[in-house]
Amino acid sequence: MKREEIGGLVDDGAIKGAILGAGENGYAFSSEVVMVSEPRGARAESVRALRTHIMAQHLGDGRRGLAICAASAGVGASFTAVNLAVALAQIGVKTLLIDGDLRHPAVETFIVPPPGLTGLRQCLASDAIEIGDGVQVDVLENLSIMYSGGATNDAQELLSGERFGPLIERCLRDFDFTIVDTPPANSSADARRISNVVGYSVIVARRHESFVVDIAALAAQLTGDRARVVGTVMSEA
Repeated sequence: MKREEIGGLVDDGAIKGAILGAGENGYAFSSEVVMVSEPRGARAESVRALRTHIMAQHLGDGRRGLAICAASAGVGASFTAVNLAVALAQIGVKTLLIDGDLRHPAVETFIVPPPGLTGLRQCLASDAIEIGDGVQVDVLENLSIMYSGGATNDAQELLSGERFGPLIERCLRDFDFTIVDTPPANSSADARRISNVVGYSVIVARRHESFVVDIAALAAQLTGDRARVVGTVMSEA
């Protein structure tokens, strides 16, 4: 596995930092979307380095999806997913970001949506809801988002159901690249299920906090579930 270095990632969860204000389309951006708030900063440059690797070693080989995984919470997985999606959109890649964490959704804490949107949970729970109803287009130019649709107690059942596979297949077909943020692997098997369907994963860890044995165990689990781990991202403490 290739390891990429990203400095200064923040903990996932409640919104950290200032909200930059709602744009014309009703979405508000946290200052932790550094590709927007600090485009010339060191963290944005680190995300660009990861983007370059993804473009050369992943998109360049015709792969169209990536699950962002972590062995534990608070290591910067959602930060990585959100900022990588924005970075790809900024160079013209038609990108879809999916919040696959149906237990503790985090994408909405980085890019705050208008209230009442249909999301992944609703699309998986009802045959009457079309996949397109859950995709918010043009959040930024070339960036669409499928929010979680809210936390639920039956996340594993929804992700293991018959609708999840076709939903991901449709997204991989309709977009140049699809990024799925996943919940920490030590809290559920959701990340393993998502990675199996998407096919490819990156593992995010935090320097001096994540344990090598946990990262290795997660990589082995994902590989055993027939997902290919294409690299790791190491965040700074």
